[in-house]
Amino acid sequence: MTEQGVQLDELDAKLIELLDAEPRIGILELSRRLAVARGTVQARLDKLTTRGAIKGFGPEVVPARIGFGVMSFVTLEISQRYGHDAVASHLAEIPEVLEAHTITGSGDILCRIVARSHADLQRVIDKIVGYEGIRRAHTIIALAELIPYRTVPLSRAATRE
Repeated sequence: MTEQGVQLDELDAKLIELLDAEPRIGILELSRRLAVARGTVQARLDKLTTRGAIKGFGPEVVPARIGFGVMSFVTLEISQRYGHDAVASHLAEIPEVLEAHTITGSGDILCRIVARSHADLQRVIDKIVGYEGIRRAHTIIALAELIPYRTVPLSRAATRE
């Protein structure tokens, strides 16, 4: 699958940075801070969202702040007979699975999961591997977040290319 690329310029990067810092900021305030017309901001936002460079404006929930203080990464080895889609459907039914990606290497799928405690983590892992299409799970518990998920430095770097 090929992605339609979006060439970012300095204005796009500044727009993304402002939205990252203040997701609830309005178009008029964005245009004031960026010193460009309101229509320019709206057109840039429309371009970035239509092409998928910005995928949402919703709240960013912090799992630890809502009771899910244990985060871990799980590499799954799956039975090829069932395929990735069937396993993905199973994983999508488990609320503690925050994301899942097909990968190369010794595993087939990498998941980021959360749990309320270490004992609860065992429950979540048991639920994940309870599906017959999953042969094995390797779990790594995250101790501390050193660099949170971020894209602003990437959008800045994209303007320098």
